[in-house]
Amino acid sequence: MGAGAVAPLCFYRGARSPSWDMHQDPGTTAPSGDGAHAAPDGPAAPAAPAPAGAALPPAVESVALSGHHVASNPRGKRLALLTLTALGVVYGDIGTSPLYAMRECFAPHYGLTPTRTNVHGVLSLIVWALILVISVKYVIFILRADNHGEGGVMALLALLLQRQRRGTQRGRRAVLITLGLFGSALLYGDGMITPAISVLSAVEGLEIATPALQQFVIPATLVLLVLLFWFQHKGTARVGTILGPLMVVWFTTIAVLGVREIAHAPSILLAVNPWYAVQFLFAHPGLSFVVLGAVVLVITGGEALYADMGHFGKRPIRLAWFGFVLPALLLNYFGQGALLLRMPEAVANPFYLLAPRAFMIPLLIIATLAAIVASQALISGAFSLTQQCIQLGFSPRLTIAHTSAHEAGQIYIREVNILIAIGTILLVLGFGSATALGAAYGVAVTGTMTITTVLFFVITRTHWKWPLWRSLAFLVFFLAIDLSFFTSNLLKIGRGGWVPLVIAAGAFILMSTWKKGRLILAAILRRGSLPMPLFLEDVERRKPVRVSGTAIFMTSDPEGAPVVLLHHLKHNKVLHEQVILLSVHSARVPEIPADQRVKIEELGQGFWRVVATYGFMQTPDMLDILTNCSRAGLTTARLTEISYYLGRERLLPIGTSRMARWRKQLFVVMGRNAQSATAFFGIPPNRVVELGTQIEF
Repeated sequence: MGAGAVAPLCFYRGARSPSWDMHQDPGTTAPSGDGAHAAPDGPAAPAAPAPAGAALPPAVESVALSGHHVASNPRGKRLALLTLTALGVVYGDIGTSPLYAMRECFAPHYGLTPTRTNVHGVLSLIVWALILVISVKYVIFILRADNHGEGGVMALLALLLQRQRRGTQRGRRAVLITLGLFGSALLYGDGMITPAISVLSAVEGLEIATPALQQFVIPATLVLLVLLFWFQHKGTARVGTILGPLMVVWFTTIAVLGVREIAHAPSILLAVNPWYAVQFLFAHPGLSFVVLGAVVLVITGGEALYADMGHFGKRPIRLAWFGFVLPALLLNYFGQGALLLRMPEAVANPFYLLAPRAFMIPLLIIATLAAIVASQALISGAFSLTQQCIQLGFSPRLTIAHTSAHEAGQIYIREVNILIAIGTILLVLGFGSATALGAAYGVAVTGTMTITTVLFFVITRTHWKWPLWRSLAFLVFFLAIDLSFFTSNLLKIGRGGWVPLVIAAGAFILMSTWKKGRLILAAILRRGSLPMPLFLEDVERRKPVRVSGTAIFMTSDPEGAPVVLLHHLKHNKVLHEQVILLSVHSARVPEIPADQRVKIEELGQGFWRVVATYGFMQTPDMLDILTNCSRAGLTTARLTEISYYLGRERLLPIGTSRMARWRKQLFVVMGRNAQSATAFFGIPPNRVVELGTQIEF
């Protein structure tokens, strides 16, 4: 409750239009917001972004965005710095796959022995998985499907929904939303498993260096993970700048180790021929299908690469991949293959056994540090994904800290960081080894890759206007690859593959529940608001007492008189000389330029309607809104003299709305734990007045 304010709690029902008349009860109960974000004590937030399907104000629909928080075509030192930073953030996951991928392909439970034919076949599968899935699908094609610079499943979904308006093609729209949400939810499961398996795989090198140190593997892993998550609040830029040079050392090291072993068996380079992969698939039809579940470990960073595009831009990501990362990975995998041809017993840990004995400890240190970097791609991607969910209305408000004064996409979300940290630590304790975690790894990322392929197909048809044959060729080719990897990983469900699916299901339920709940409350709001012309006629006729100053009433419906305004006038019987009805909407583009964020309309009787629109990668801020209002010609009182009126809703999940009772209760809990509107919008707490409402929904 704002300082010095006593908010009455009002109980009311009925079907009439609400009125501020003291002798007339308001009509249908309505929150002071649409539920896109939680109010101070409930999910129906004031001035929350409009529902994702709602039409934007005309000025925003036709806006031509220019610029982005990452330059679209960086050059010179800027390009070099972004490329280096991308190495430390984007490629950590896929760059540390050599630690465990080849070992898992020849794991004892598969029953695959490292014969010459098998080594060439598996290595050929690895090489072409990197070329086709990462190089062709993601780096060449998928990175083109950016939403004004932002990548990831949620940004892709927002881009698609720009053409799929509510009320048209409802079935198709619902399918796209479901796919996009579940694909995003899968990334949260992947974000927990990646740090666990990467760091654990690196630390397990202790067993190779000194078997007596085996008992310290788990404790050392936990310590490193705790330090990694603690350091996140320093920001992506600092993490990337520090760890980027480390990844240069890492990729150089694994490339040199690979070349050193290739020199002993240069015939291993023949595995670049895809015919070896085809022969392997036909020679072992059942076994090869199972082994695909391990081969997929070499491409698990592909989706993170796409999700982190907004942090660095596509050009630095492409330059780093083709110029440095891909060659280093291929050389190391070829080196591991050559080692298995020369020493089949090295299958126990082919990565560490590439190194000479004297270099084992330095390699262990470098690998451990690189594994810490591997976790960064998914963690950074989870932050970006969550911010998009908040702005698009699929998540309650959370505290978003911008960690860079130059790059708006570099953020930190404490709550997400804590949840991923807890999940990662529990996975390490529960599985106990990288081999065991390998069974849980892959289901989430291959599921997301499959969904991305389907959504990209729709983009090629609706946005790029590809001919049907071309779009279908892309869909059929890459969907066949994705589904092969995905179905192979489904065989691992009983051995731990259920973990990321459970995490994804939980995240999906939370996101869909919040979205549905806020739409229900938005409908209640519309029924409970009073048409503005009717309200202004009443004001002119009754002439309530006007006091000096400016009052801002936050509302999600810019067309009607908000219930909090009706309550204020009913109980306090006064109005400020200047009254601003402020609505904040979220667009399906990442950013809205400052000079196009605010739309102002004078309503008469001292009332103004202000609609502020932000992109889904921007965080609304009251000072920014007022500054843009001033630039647009709306003069307000001094900041210290403005009063802000918000609604405080108490939700009762006992109404007749079409939503399961348990989901209503979940919705209420999520709302109570959301960040307050005062903090989220940067409103001075000592200038806030809150009026309470009880709502049955």
